[in-house]
Amino acid sequence: MKHLEVQIDDHSGFCFGVVYAIEMAEEILEEQGYLYCLGDIVHNDEEVRRLAHKGLKIIDHEDLTKLTDEKVLIRAHGEPPSTYELSIKNNLTLIDASCPVVLKLQNRIKNSFDKEHNIYIYGKHGHAEVIGLLGQTNNKAVVFQDISELDIPTLPKIITLYSQTTKSTDKFYEIRQILNDNGITVNTNDTICRQVSNRDKELRSFAEKFDKIVFVSGTKSSNGKVLYNVCKEKNNNTFFISNPEQIESDWFAPGESVGICGATSTPMWLMEQVREHILIF
Repeated sequence: MKHLEVQIDDHSGFCFGVVYAIEMAEEILEEQGYLYCLGDIVHNDEEVRRLAHKGLKIIDHEDLTKLTDEKVLIRAHGEPPSTYELSIKNNLTLIDASCPVVLKLQNRIKNSFDKEHNIYIYGKHGHAEVIGLLGQTNNKAVVFQDISELDIPTLPKIITLYSQTTKSTDKFYEIRQILNDNGITVNTNDTICRQVSNRDKELRSFAEKFDKIVFVSGTKSSNGKVLYNVCKEKNNNTFFISNPEQIESDWFAPGESVGICGATSTPMWLMEQVREHILIF
């Protein structure tokens, strides 16, 4: 036995938007034994598998076009207007679990689009939330993952800047500063979820307290990649895993302290499994 001291970060685990979506799904699964969900309900394969055992059926947009007279869950990431239009056509009942923060952002982008603003969105190409945001602009907004993607000299002199809700706050303001320095007037809309951005600060403090950090996240989670890098910056001995089987005993020396944390899409039950796995070393 290595007699490791293992602690789970109290602030890690699902954000309120994901909790809301999963609670809605479980309630309907109990009532009718199955439920369709448009895309992974959360970017965590272990949680998706758990809910699949209860009857959750993950479908994509192509599947949706063939589905009629059924209930379909809209996950926390939100959806573009075209999804709601299709649901009316196919007589689908949408169980809308879109995160309130995302819905507010969608409305703000739609208002800017109606006012004919030059809209730029800092976000991940192809991400479910970003697809929903683009849909508010008839796919006319410009999405970029990094400032290097923008040809700054050719940009409009006045732009309206938004962000995917789970992006880095520091990076967002760094982008605004670069644009300002290049003579571009930026109407800034800080639409980053504070539950996510606050976790960034909390993790910096948490990661410094331990010899080793085990960061638990699904590989599809954008938020997970951001927060893992936050931990890695503060503690170079940070390991990324998606399930307990990926942990290696030789990561830890006898008597070391180990901190376990995760993304806003990482369930607490999974981090507890990781803790139990580490304690057997």
